[in-house]
Amino acid sequence: MAFAESETEWAEHVARHLKAELKRADVTYEELALRLEEQGFDETKASIANKLSRATLSAHFFLASLAAIGRYNLRVDDI
Repeated sequence: MAFAESETEWAEHVARHLKAELKRADVTYEELALRLEEQGFDETKASIANKLSRATLSAHFFLASLAAIGRYNLRVDDI
């Protein structure tokens, strides 16, 4: 698999990856917000939707989200 060639492409790949993982885990944005709140994040269903639709999520948000849904293994070439 070829890696992204720009910052924008990386952001889009990461957002798509997180969306897919949420779908696999059967976790809604609202449920993710609740789980992230337990980790000290101040997120809402709408803020998560905006981050994913605009592909403007930070690395710490991405990793915390994966942890919140029980996805502890990540391979860069899967993104």
